[in-house]
Amino acid sequence: MRLILNVIWLVLCGWWMAILYFLAGIVCFILIITIPFGIASWRIAGYVLWPFGRSVVMRRDFGAGALIGNIIWIVLVGWELALGHLTSGILLCLTIIGIPLGLANFKMIPISLLPLGVQVVRSDELYPGHAGGYQVGSPGQPGYQGGAGYR
Repeated sequence: MRLILNVIWLVLCGWWMAILYFLAGIVCFILIITIPFGIASWRIAGYVLWPFGRSVVMRRDFGAGALIGNIIWIVLVGWELALGHLTSGILLCLTIIGIPLGLANFKMIPISLLPLGVQVVRSDELYPGHAGGYQVGSPGQPGYQGGAGYR
């Protein structure tokens, strides 16, 4: 299911949103002080290109530098990228098949506004006790041994 959603996403809005993030990264690489913004922008471009099956988590070790950097990011390019996600999300929600894609666009607005201090991880790393929609060790899943490993 993730593959189907990712392919539809890529065709409808993923490629042009990734291009916007890539261009924002190039603009940020112009000055030495904004290079971390360019790196964050390219990291988000990869997430925006293929989002289903991955999640965004807040890093607990970021500090005041990331906070100040996020404020500068919002002023420079963050609000434009968030507006792009909002616009494409509204347009996608106008169709039945586009509703999950529109909701995914709305979920990307926070990372487009605050890219520093977050990390993109695979969803199975975020929820390690689950695999393929089944809880690990549940009946019906291949390799289930009757709960012998949980006693």
